[in-house]
Amino acid sequence: MKTIVSTLGFLLLFSILTGVPDKHWPAWRGPNADGSSAEGSYPAKWSDSENLIWKAALPGKGCSTPVVWGNHILLTCASKGQDAVLAFDWDGNKLWQTEVGPERKGKHRNGSGSNPSVVTDGKHAYALFKSGHFAALDFKGKALWKKDLTKYGRDTLYWDFGTSPVLTEKHVIVALMRQNNSWLLAFDRQTGEVAWKVERNYKTPPECDHSYATPIIIQHKGEEAILVWGAERLTTHSAKDGSILWSAMGFNPQAKKNWVVVGSHVVTGDIAVVPYGRGSHLTGIKLGGKGDVTESHRLWTRKDSGSFVPTPAVSEGKVYVLRDRGEVHCVDPKTGKSHWEDAFPRASSSYYSSPTVAGGKLYAAREDGVVLVADISKGFRYLGENDMGERVIASPVPVANCLLIRGEKHLFCLGE
Repeated sequence: MKTIVSTLGFLLLFSILTGVPDKHWPAWRGPNADGSSAEGSYPAKWSDSENLIWKAALPGKGCSTPVVWGNHILLTCASKGQDAVLAFDWDGNKLWQTEVGPERKGKHRNGSGSNPSVVTDGKHAYALFKSGHFAALDFKGKALWKKDLTKYGRDTLYWDFGTSPVLTEKHVIVALMRQNNSWLLAFDRQTGEVAWKVERNYKTPPECDHSYATPIIIQHKGEEAILVWGAERLTTHSAKDGSILWSAMGFNPQAKKNWVVVGSHVVTGDIAVVPYGRGSHLTGIKLGGKGDVTESHRLWTRKDSGSFVPTPAVSEGKVYVLRDRGEVHCVDPKTGKSHWEDAFPRASSSYYSSPTVAGGKLYAAREDGVVLVADISKGFRYLGENDMGERVIASPVPVANCLLIRGEKHLFCLGE
């Protein structure tokens, strides 16, 4: 049976039953886990006096991307040494702030203890931190349950934990991928009790079993499945019990060291596009099958494209790869060939934020806080840059003609 993608598919059913609000970006890469929005009009230029609707000060450092459900804009950050979840409204007012436990600070200048993004089903918000604090909150900021994920072993990641939780119909899923200590965990969304847990440990060269990627929810033979990228393997797990349905390997045939996974995979149609090799490789894997599909389902591989830190975006069946130094490749996921290749102006800084496609534009935030914009409706046409005045690691979020950009010190809301 053909594999059909249903990223956060339960939300589609939820929208039929209860109505998803117009302002809706419920997870790190949006409602379809692709970093794009098909609707809306968003500005290409802004400043303190132009197209800035508001900016709100944040109490501490964090790199998580905001998520949105209706009148709530949710993000995480540090606050006086505590891990905190914050909610803002669309006027920039803080609705509430909830601390869930002591912060474990980031090590990298572009990292923090609050890298993972919140995920929400419109009733509850689920927040995860480097410290191992994992909490469910209602939309008034009340903590419904809290878990300490350090019980599943020591965090051996070289850098700051960045994998965001994802939702299935019944569970909230967390992937912990590190050396000899990797787990895929399913928690009951209502109670926080562990529904199932599976180990995901593989022998690899040093650091190659570390992953900062976020899983994606797909459909496999009509049932929910979890697509996980890390430890030189793309694996699909049953959402019912975590068992492996199929896996693809062959991502490091020369057994190179330190080929760590930072940028996540993306899915379009029945193809997963996977960046690897520290930004040097890109491959297309056909979803589906059974067991080891390494030989049968690898469609193509490129050794001249890919991204190390930014996760690609998908829009209208095209994959937009933002490379770490600003090159942009628009790739056909079926063949791996480029529709076009271009680049933003070079600078001494790199890209840690993942690109966002909205309103026919590509938004790319550089680590130094400059957000660059290109028109991609007909190829690549550079439109200009906007200096936020502070570092930006989170990804831009387009919602209902407003562009949210989370900086190191402020949350900005932009619009024409």
